[in-house]
Amino acid sequence: MAQLPARLQTVIVQAAKFSAVGLVGFVVDVTLFNLLRTTVLSPELVASGPIIAKSISTTVAIAINWIGNRLWTFGKQRTRNTLREGIEFFLVSVAGMGIAVGCLWFSREVLGFTSLLADNIASNVVGLALGAAFRFLLYRYWVFAPSRSAALAD
Repeated sequence: MAQLPARLQTVIVQAAKFSAVGLVGFVVDVTLFNLLRTTVLSPELVASGPIIAKSISTTVAIAINWIGNRLWTFGKQRTRNTLREGIEFFLVSVAGMGIAVGCLWFSREVLGFTSLLADNIASNVVGLALGAAFRFLLYRYWVFAPSRSAALAD
């Protein structure tokens, strides 16, 4: 790692921290999704239950990820403008959630896969992977952009 340029080292460390924070969010998201999906928001009780369950579970995970990413992953780059960062983080997170929910919707409505396993693969594997890549890039280069924290230091 010492052989790599400092900028690349920073990105690698941030990606590792982002992954660790994301793992915590993932556990919360998947656990809450499956709890809701198999109980009060099952498709037998609520036709769009899996979509609502995914939206709720991801929203809770977003709140947890906001704390971890702001304080740890991008802690050195955060600015004093917590409200702006919070709004931008939320917007990016909702767009990332849209990717996961979109994958779930596509799997259920277009492909016709409606089992619990199919719902988990669509939202928590495919949707999560696509959404995580999207979020990391936008958090890194927009929400917590190094240029924003450097501008405050001047």
